[in-house]
Amino acid sequence: MSVRVLPDFLINQIAAGEVVERPASVVKELIENALDAGADQIMIDVVDGGRTSISVVDNGSGMSRHDLEKSIMRHATSKLPDDDLLNINYMGFRGEALPSIASVSDMIIDTCNGIEENGWCLDCSTGDIKPSSWENGTRIRVNNLFSKTPARLKFLRGDKSEMISVLDVFKRLAMARPDVGFVLNNKWRFPKNQEITERIISVMGDDVRGHMLTVDAISSNASLKLTGVISEPTLRRASSVDQYLFVNGRPVKDKVLFGALRAAYMDVMHAREFPLCALYLDLDHRSVDVNVSPAKTEVHFLEPVHVRNFMIKSLRDVLAKTLDEKTNMNSYCYTGQSITNKKINFNLGDYSRVSSPNRNAPDIAFMFKPVKDDSLENFFESEKPDATDSQIQNEGTFPLGRVIGQVGNKYILSQSGENLIIVDQHAAHERITYERLRRYDIKRQPLLTPIVINIKSEDGEAILSISEEMKKSGLYIDAFGNDAIAIFEKPADWDLNWDDLFHSIADEVREYGHSAQLSERLHLKLANYACHHSVRAGQKLDYNQMDALLRDIEKTNRGSECNHGRPVYKIIPFAEIDGWFERI
Repeated sequence: MSVRVLPDFLINQIAAGEVVERPASVVKELIENALDAGADQIMIDVVDGGRTSISVVDNGSGMSRHDLEKSIMRHATSKLPDDDLLNINYMGFRGEALPSIASVSDMIIDTCNGIEENGWCLDCSTGDIKPSSWENGTRIRVNNLFSKTPARLKFLRGDKSEMISVLDVFKRLAMARPDVGFVLNNKWRFPKNQEITERIISVMGDDVRGHMLTVDAISSNASLKLTGVISEPTLRRASSVDQYLFVNGRPVKDKVLFGALRAAYMDVMHAREFPLCALYLDLDHRSVDVNVSPAKTEVHFLEPVHVRNFMIKSLRDVLAKTLDEKTNMNSYCYTGQSITNKKINFNLGDYSRVSSPNRNAPDIAFMFKPVKDDSLENFFESEKPDATDSQIQNEGTFPLGRVIGQVGNKYILSQSGENLIIVDQHAAHERITYERLRRYDIKRQPLLTPIVINIKSEDGEAILSISEEMKKSGLYIDAFGNDAIAIFEKPADWDLNWDDLFHSIADEVREYGHSAQLSERLHLKLANYACHHSVRAGQKLDYNQMDALLRDIEKTNRGSECNHGRPVYKIIPFAEIDGWFERI
C-alpha cells in the first residue's frame, strides 16, 4: 500500500475530532477568540444545546478582508507574533479552532475592523467572501454542527446535557474575566467590570455570600501569586462542580492544583466532600506550558512541586485565620488566663481520663515520642471557683466568652458581648486533640528484617526521589538492588499494604512530581484517634472543664471546624434572638 497525503478537508475533520468534541468546545473556542480580539462585551446564543445553531457576537477589533480569508486556513493565527511557544499571552494560539469548526459545520463569519469602508462576510463552506453591512466586531454563526460528520453527531448527548456543558464553559470564562460582559441566550447575564466577588456569587449561588475567605498570597521569591476566594470548611459540595481554577487568566482543570486544594482542606473536610473556590494563579509564562492539548485546559508546570507547596501553604494560612476573622480575636485584650487565673490546658496523658474512648481503636500513643511540657496541667482536677465581679468582667476578654452552662451534655453555652455562642464539646475537643497530636514527633520503629518491595526500576527511582519527604512521615527507605526498595524504619504501629502503597506513590510522583499518599494516611490515623479519644457527646462537664475547653479552642489552629469539617461553634446575635420573640 503506497503512502499518500490526506486531502485538506479530511485533515481538518481529523483535527476537529480533538478540538471540537461537543458544542461546548465550539463555544469555548469562539469566546476565547473574542477575548483575544479585545472584546469587552460578548453575546452567545445556543439553540438545541448547540446542535442546531451557535452564535457568538463580540465588539472586538474585527478582521480585515485579508485576515478573514486566512482565518480558516490551518495553523493560521495572529496570536504568536514572536513564534515563541514558551511565551504565550493569549487564550488561543494554535490556529486550529476556526478551520476545525468549519470542517464539521456550516459556518458564516461577519466581521468589520472599523478601518475598511465596510465589513465582510465569509461563507466557510464555499470560501466566498462578500461585502457586509456588519459595522463593528465579529459575529460567527455555526449551524448544523457535525452535519458533515454524521458519525460524530450520533455521539452527542441530549440537548439538556449539552446545554449544561455549554453553561459550564460560559461560567468558567466569565469567572476568568470579570471585566468583560457576557450574555448567554438572553438569560444568563454578567455585566462588564463586575466586582469579582459579585461575579463569584452570581456563578456559585447566593448561599456562598459571607462564607468565602479571601486569598492573596505571593511566594517568597515573588515568582508565584495566588488570589481569589475559598469556602469556609463548613460550606462544601458533594462534587467539584464549584471549583474554578485559573492559570494566568486561563480556566484549567489541572491535577496538580486540584491535588493541592484537596491537601489544604485535608484536616478540615471529609475526603468525599469538596470545597468551593475561585483561585487565580499567576506566574511567569515561561514557567508553565499551555501547549499540552488542543483543548488547552491542561497545563504543565516547570516546577510542579514548588507550585503545589506554595498553594497548600497559602490556603492553609487562610484557613488557619478563620477563627480570628469570625470572632474578631484581634480586637480582644486576650490575657491567656482563665477564670481561675491558671494556665489550664489539655495533656496527651490525660486523654484517657477526659473521655470514654473506643477500646477497639488503635493506641496511637505508641506512634509518638513523649514531649515534656511542664506548663500543661490537668484541667479536670480544679474546683469551680467563686466568681467575683472582677473575674466575671475579665471573662469578657475571651473571644468565646463566659460559660453559661451545658445543654443535653453535648453543647456548651457561653456569652460574648451581645452574642450567644453554642459550642459542640466533642467537635471542639476533637480539633484540640488532633492539633496537639500533629505537634508530636512520629516514633519510628527500626526493623531487624527490612520490608522489601519489588518494583520496576523507573518506579523505584520515582519513589526514591521523594525519600527525604517520606522521612517526615517516619518512613526510611533505600534502594535494594535494581528492582526493589527496602523499608528500614517505619512509623510504629503502622502495618499497611506496602506493595499497593508504593505503587500508588510511584504513579503519583511520575505524573505530578510529588505524592500525598503518606500524609493522607497519617491524617486519617490521627483524625480517627482524635475522634475516639475526645470528650464525647452526652458526657457531663463541670464549669472548669467547659471553661478550659473554650480557652483552648480559642488558641487552636483551625479552631472553628473539627477535622471532619463540622462546625465547632455557632454565634447567634442577641438581636436575632430578639427577632424570634418579636422584641424588635
